[in-house]
Amino acid sequence: MHPLLFSFGLLAIFDLARRVLAVRQITRGFGYFPGARMLISPISPLTRLLPRIPWILDGGGYTLNLHQHHDRYAGFLKYGWDGYTMVSAFPSPEGFIGLADAAAIKEVTTHRARFPKPVKLFKLMRAFGRNIVEAEGELWKRFRKSAAPAFSDRNNALVWDETVRTIQELGDTVWSNRSEITAENAVDITRAIALSVVGIAGFGRRISWTDEKVPQGHRMAFKDALHIVCADLILKAITPDWAMILTPRLRKLRLAFEEMKQYMSEMVVARRTADTKAERYDLLSSLIDEGDEPLSKSELDGNIFALLLAGHETIAHTTCFCLGFLALYPDEQERLYQQVKTVETALGRTPTYDDIHLLTYPLAVMYETLRLMPSAPVISKMSAEDTSLVVSNANGDKATLPVPKDTCILINIAALHYNTRYWDDPHDFKPARFLGDWPREAFMPFSQGPRGCIGRRFAETEGVAILTMLVSRYKIEVKDEPAFAAETPEERRARVLAFTTGVTMTPVRVPLTFKRR
Repeated sequence: MHPLLFSFGLLAIFDLARRVLAVRQITRGFGYFPGARMLISPISPLTRLLPRIPWILDGGGYTLNLHQHHDRYAGFLKYGWDGYTMVSAFPSPEGFIGLADAAAIKEVTTHRARFPKPVKLFKLMRAFGRNIVEAEGELWKRFRKSAAPAFSDRNNALVWDETVRTIQELGDTVWSNRSEITAENAVDITRAIALSVVGIAGFGRRISWTDEKVPQGHRMAFKDALHIVCADLILKAITPDWAMILTPRLRKLRLAFEEMKQYMSEMVVARRTADTKAERYDLLSSLIDEGDEPLSKSELDGNIFALLLAGHETIAHTTCFCLGFLALYPDEQERLYQQVKTVETALGRTPTYDDIHLLTYPLAVMYETLRLMPSAPVISKMSAEDTSLVVSNANGDKATLPVPKDTCILINIAALHYNTRYWDDPHDFKPARFLGDWPREAFMPFSQGPRGCIGRRFAETEGVAILTMLVSRYKIEVKDEPAFAAETPEERRARVLAFTTGVTMTPVRVPLTFKRR
């Protein structure tokens, strides 16, 4: 045998032995608790490319592919507990814990010091600078303090009013009061609505349906730049700078990033140098407030973008799925419509933000959609110390799960939302389950604890307003397409609600018809 080959062989054997010993040590650290043993890490980029393969990739592809949602609660049933362990050998030996136990999850999300956010997994969100989404510790506290004043009832009222105005403009101007309108993909509609709302309520920038002009000094319209950056954020993160000129798509993405930086800088400069300091309650005013610790240029850009992303993409995708569910379940749509008409009749006008408490069914539809299709199917935490968690099984038995220091904990929101210990008929679309008593600790599309979503009320207000306005004006149906005439109801639901993963769960194609009532 050639000496070089012999040397490589010895190195390979040594490396294999090292990995086997490391995997055994990690498994011992978990107290041999039931779980998956696999070759490839469940958070490796390869999970986007590979199917589930026993012993190769068997941990559910927790963060980077679709397995965690398609499997929902099945993985936990397989191992018998609402918590299980995952140990992988490549790219380096690592241990993970998956959780779908409400009590254990509450302990993790409540105790920030013991279970901080693993910021190394969120570098993707630093495309424009450090921000409230990816930061932890004192930096996160400073960002949250800067942003918090904007998330008030005054701003929520603005969100409601702008949503109503935007949908009225959609029907009266864009759709020209036509009796029937077909949308090849409803996300194009909800995305435009969400961008308009976050533009005015977040940054004092009104965006019309017909606003396609590229301002002087720019090469791309604001809404086009934002959409491209949001859609291809992951692509930008994994592509070296030198490669951003290799294809038309990459060149367009590079331009979009450059344009977004310019737009954000212009917004900040314009607000700071305005001759008249108007009283404003939007997010931008809150972020640029010169308090004790003003944000740096990079921090301003990072937080502006992070909150644009959260206030634009997540709401657009969630409300698109809402419309898809309502089209698939006409009885539920009728219940929503009847409540809206009852409220409008009693008020003698279109509801305002002050009336939102009366619109319980639109919120229930939004909650049920978020239960079935959470925007972020997984939330990750890190154990800062050697500790343990108590998890349960279907019989109510409890077991102690050791959690060694530096273990990544993957809170499986999709599995929690489909856990039969908390939800009856979890695969069914039943908005009414949110009208009475329901297991609040087993519902966390907005996360929970101190790191709970700062914009939750903003999102709920916009979602309720969109559903109220659209369903009061239009009956929504799945578009008739001859190619799918023979499909079963189950096949139709799977097609209409198909999704892919980006920064959030993203509808693939939701073809709908809107019929004027």
